[in-house]
Amino acid sequence: MKKLILSAALTGAATTRKQCPYIPYTPKELGEEAKRAADAGASIVHIHAREDNGMPSWRLEVFQEIHAEVRKRCPNVIINYSTGAIGISKEERMNHIPHTKPDMAAFNMGSMNYAIYSKKAKKFYLSGVFENSFDTMQYVVKVMNEAGTTPEMECFDTGHIRNAEVLREMGLIPDNACYSLVMGVLGGIPATPENLMHQIKQVPDGAFWQVIAISRKQWQMAAIACTMNGNFRVGLEDNFYLPNGEMAKSNGECVEWGVKLANMMGREVATIEETREMLRIPLRD
Repeated sequence: MKKLILSAALTGAATTRKQCPYIPYTPKELGEEAKRAADAGASIVHIHAREDNGMPSWRLEVFQEIHAEVRKRCPNVIINYSTGAIGISKEERMNHIPHTKPDMAAFNMGSMNYAIYSKKAKKFYLSGVFENSFDTMQYVVKVMNEAGTTPEMECFDTGHIRNAEVLREMGLIPDNACYSLVMGVLGGIPATPENLMHQIKQVPDGAFWQVIAISRKQWQMAAIACTMNGNFRVGLEDNFYLPNGEMAKSNGECVEWGVKLANMMGREVATIEETREMLRIPLRD
């Protein structure tokens, strides 16, 4: 089987320290968490920017500070920035990409309802429409292509995987673009073994894919990805809890358990250098 590429999503945009006290906010904290994740075995760090108080940020200065802090500690890790948001323009969502030129960036592959719902309280804590029309997607991927940034195509449902076909026919999707099968977001496909097997079958032969499962089902979906010669993502953005039920105290702990799981399933985890070669993402100054 191929070596497994392990990604770590360090912070997200919606979770807070009230939910998990170990979530990083500041550029320095994100740099430290990136190092913990890379030292534990992650090749890719996925990052949302935040203000120091934890609120989501799209200020260029914040992204530039994050970039400097991560690169200072992790000179060769693959940096993957978010470009997804609700309620702001596509231009604001993409402003940091030409300036920081990250190795990768999240490319959201379709519009959808996006919500966080509490069964216990019977109410929504977040409810919005995530707009990613074909016009928006064309703009987003063109900005990434001009910056030399590899698209990480986040597919929250089956139709999102199909959306890539049209953009590929237009010559907008590079050959090394990655498919992320995102599962468990309300408004998208639920995280079940049957759904993951269906999603895997939709990915073009030979393309890189990883599963991103939200909540504690992450580990079940990761195990399936291991057996199907795929890859997976861990980290405090997606899931606070380790397989033993304890709350993770860092992204490094999440990655350590990801490595253990991969090894138990007979998969060797790729180094950063090997990941760059496999994904054809050369190290840039």
